[in-house]
Amino acid sequence: MKIEIDDSYMPLPESFEMKEKLYYSIGETSEIFGLPASTLRYWEKEFDMIKPRKNKKGDRFFSKNDIALIRTIHYLTRVKGYTLQGAKDALKRNFMEEADNASIISSLMEIKEMLLKIKKELD
Repeated sequence: MKIEIDDSYMPLPESFEMKEKLYYSIGETSEIFGLPASTLRYWEKEFDMIKPRKNKKGDRFFSKNDIALIRTIHYLTRVKGYTLQGAKDALKRNFMEEADNASIISSLMEIKEMLLKIKKELD
């Protein structure tokens, strides 16, 4: 399944500088989501929609579509508390709705962080 994504949302730590790239290494993707690389490798096995490219050495490189899928899985499992099977079922039922929810929640979290920074500076 090929998913078109809106890349206006991406939860990034302050220390991570998002670059316009076609592919992101497993280390960069790990940093984006604050997940260990082993979790991303496990999710790749569990969710057949995640298909990173691999070089001859076997290093994984995730496309923006892969990142969107990981973002949605992260939202379902870490924010909503779904099990992996529950996340699989939710993605099968209505992927676009869950992806939109993940995007909205993350955008709101980024706005909250920005507002908290402003508040701290004003204090």
